[in-house]
Amino acid sequence: MKKLVGFITASLPNNNFTVDLALSMKENGVDILELGIPFSDPVADGPIIEKASLMAIKNGFKLTDLFEITSKIAPNMDMFWMGYMNSFFKYGVENFLQKGDEYGVKGSIIPDLPFEESIVYEEVFKKYNQSIVSFVAPTDSEARIEKLVENSREFIYLVAYAGITGSGKSENLSTIIENVRKYTNTPLYTGFGVDQYTAKEKVQGVDGVIVGSAFVKYLIDESLSNNEKITKISAVAREIKEKINS
Repeated sequence: MKKLVGFITASLPNNNFTVDLALSMKENGVDILELGIPFSDPVADGPIIEKASLMAIKNGFKLTDLFEITSKIAPNMDMFWMGYMNSFFKYGVENFLQKGDEYGVKGSIIPDLPFEESIVYEEVFKKYNQSIVSFVAPTDSEARIEKLVENSREFIYLVAYAGITGSGKSENLSTIIENVRKYTNTPLYTGFGVDQYTAKEKVQGVDGVIVGSAFVKYLIDESLSNNEKITKISAVAREIKEKINS
């Protein structure tokens, strides 16, 4: 069974909504939740997720909101934090990971943490039973891929193209998938540009897909009620899960 990883922005429009949405997504096929930590300069994210971050910050998002939400979701489904190093530094990396261990978070996805720097944090992540998700991209050589995936654990994030999330580009990923498989059996999930229209193509040769902008576009649609947002996002999740396993 191919896995569906779903990204949503924490606390948009509020904490209780995020919890309700996450649990509905689980019921409709999302296997793993990637909970986005709102940040003012999300360099790897496209305009949809960037707007969602800024909206949450404008609403008054604080890290205490992240922890409150996490405490209610993580016991019910596999969950990762997705955020930028500034948030971890601000709270204290070890303090952050202590919270993650307390609630059962599986790990973190930190797109602005280069591999060479992430090595410094490997032991403290292990200490608190969490992993740093490795990224691989079409621009990586086989030699670099071997290094990137050597200590990978929960899953590997395959960036489908060079650029930002949500832009919908397409590249031939067969060579990079083959290279990753040479060095690890860790599950490999494709992200960037995945939606209900591209998911079946993007899941070829990998173990699952990561979907963000296709969900978050409904979070930032202020013409929808909260119930309508949950209904639409859940329907998209259900459709994607069916397509990647058909």
